[in-house]
Amino acid sequence: MIKANAHYFDLSPNYLFQDIAKRVKAFKAENPQADVISLGVGDVTLPIPAAAVKAMHKAADEMLDAKTMRGYGPEQGYPFLLEAIVENDYKAIGIDIRPEDVFVSDGAKCDVGNIQEIFDASVSVAVPDPVYPVYRDTNIMAGRKVSFLPSTAETGFSPALPDKAFDLIYLCSPNNPTGAVMTRDQLAQWVEYARRNKSVIIFDSAYKAYIRTPGIPESIYEIPGAKECAIELRSFSKTAGFTGVRCAYMVVPESLKALSPSGEEVPLNRLWSRRHTTKFNGVAYIVQRAAEAVFSDEGKEQVKAMTDYYMENARLIREGLADKGFTAYGGVDAPYIWLATPEGMSSVALFEKFLTEAQIICTPGSGFGACGEGYVRLTSFNTRENTLKALDRIGGLNR
Repeated sequence: MIKANAHYFDLSPNYLFQDIAKRVKAFKAENPQADVISLGVGDVTLPIPAAAVKAMHKAADEMLDAKTMRGYGPEQGYPFLLEAIVENDYKAIGIDIRPEDVFVSDGAKCDVGNIQEIFDASVSVAVPDPVYPVYRDTNIMAGRKVSFLPSTAETGFSPALPDKAFDLIYLCSPNNPTGAVMTRDQLAQWVEYARRNKSVIIFDSAYKAYIRTPGIPESIYEIPGAKECAIELRSFSKTAGFTGVRCAYMVVPESLKALSPSGEEVPLNRLWSRRHTTKFNGVAYIVQRAAEAVFSDEGKEQVKAMTDYYMENARLIREGLADKGFTAYGGVDAPYIWLATPEGMSSVALFEKFLTEAQIICTPGSGFGACGEGYVRLTSFNTRENTLKALDRIGGLNR
């Protein structure tokens, strides 16, 4: 009989959000009349920007004409979207990124999971704890030993520099799940660490559109030297509500290098391009036209209105919980609120209490790692009405 990949048996049996979905499904089956409000999985509820929908319609109409229809597109992304990304997300804030450094994909989650393939199985890996599970699990699947960098209330929920060298480090700011952000000084220390140790940082900035505090970096490339040590991931999912449309991109600068088996320094851009063009056939033309429209003046206004709406929800949740005697973090520069459980209560116990007594879905912090125990994650991706209703229900709980 064929052997299974042994490394898969080092994982927990179920993916975090799959396990939550099963629990919620069972509760709804037993309580079909329950009005369940989800503040758990970070899916969006507002429509995608009208500018993007208009562009999708136009692109779809092009498919009706043999002269304008599109078949297979360039795996890396159409030039019109690559140029829009470079001009609006980088050159607009003084960062010089080439279109050749940008790779369009169908989601940041996929990029997070796939990027590790271009590194040797022997590289040492460090991820924050708590952490988005894909960072951890995909490296375990590849057979790597993963070390954890505690991110606690004492460290402001950002990892401190380790006292040893790691080859590959994952960072996320604004952070999922804690809602914390990294300052310019913190990022500069990480860039210095990576350059000193010849490490590579995978920097997840999927939630950069939610930053509201002046001076918080939107990109790691705002830090001098970062293009020699960092790969950056971004997504249209939470920025423009594309969770059901699927589009993201990753930046792999030409100046970022690794060692070949012969000891030669080779650009990681070249290796990722080889992987990307081999295993991926490109994002649909219609979707890329929609993503391009996000950068139009109309699109930018609509994205700002959308993210402002969710950030107002975050403020209401954060301040509402504080008024009710809870301790909560995040929700200032991120759509996530990191809620401390009442003393003596586990994160799973609070998840169950919220679900069964208040019909509210949250995410147990223990699913994000050992340091996530004692917290649950709440998201602001719901309607204003449901957000306020959920806060009222939480306030009525017997603690």
